[in-house]
Amino acid sequence: MKKIITSFSLLLTLFVFSSQTTLQDPAPNTLTNKEKKEGWQLLFDGKTTKGWHNYGKKGISPLWKVEDGALLMSQKGAEDIATDKEYENFEFQLEWKIAEGGNSGIYYLVKEDPKKYVKGWYTGPEMQILDDDKHPDAPRGKDGNRKAGSLYDLIPATNKQLRPVGQWNHVRIIVNKGKVEHWLNGSKVVEYDLNGPEFAELVKGSKFSTLPDFAKFRKGRIVLQDHGDLVWFRNMKIKKL
Repeated sequence: MKKIITSFSLLLTLFVFSSQTTLQDPAPNTLTNKEKKEGWQLLFDGKTTKGWHNYGKKGISPLWKVEDGALLMSQKGAEDIATDKEYENFEFQLEWKIAEGGNSGIYYLVKEDPKKYVKGWYTGPEMQILDDDKHPDAPRGKDGNRKAGSLYDLIPATNKQLRPVGQWNHVRIIVNKGKVEHWLNGSKVVEYDLNGPEFAELVKGSKFSTLPDFAKFRKGRIVLQDHGDLVWFRNMKIKKL
């Protein structure tokens, strides 16, 4: 009887260990077999800056560094970086964390033409990255439209759960035939239609009103912003829709 109990205990221990191992999150900057079958592609390998370049340039500044499996904007002057490829209808995911009092952002549908458009935000809408508690831009927006997760200066993020400075926040940006969603830590925080009259009215009342081609393109690059503050990115992946 003692041998049977001992054997059963061993099997139970092995089962619990196996279950815990299976349920663990995958390693950062990797794709699961399921994600590969669904068509996901990594945009950051956790080791190099391959696949990215400074907006309007061929190379990438050494001030963008890979550190502990994350892409770090290490100091002001690194300048914005863009994906080498353009994307049309897609779901994009990443994780970010920001330094205390920090500011950054994610632009999408960016038309890279530095002679015509000096910065990515001349054409690309932005999902804001911010320390809502300590950055001075947080209270400047209308109804919170400059806080983390928001469509910058246009639509405030709602129903959000923002993690504290120093912790990773998970982002999903879905763009499909002009319809856009921002997700932050599992909650949808922004939804809008690029083609709708409501969006056009919002742009007229924003800092983008003087930019004739803002949010006009339906295919473009994803751009990560250098706003002069330390910011880290990892687990960047994209799936075409």
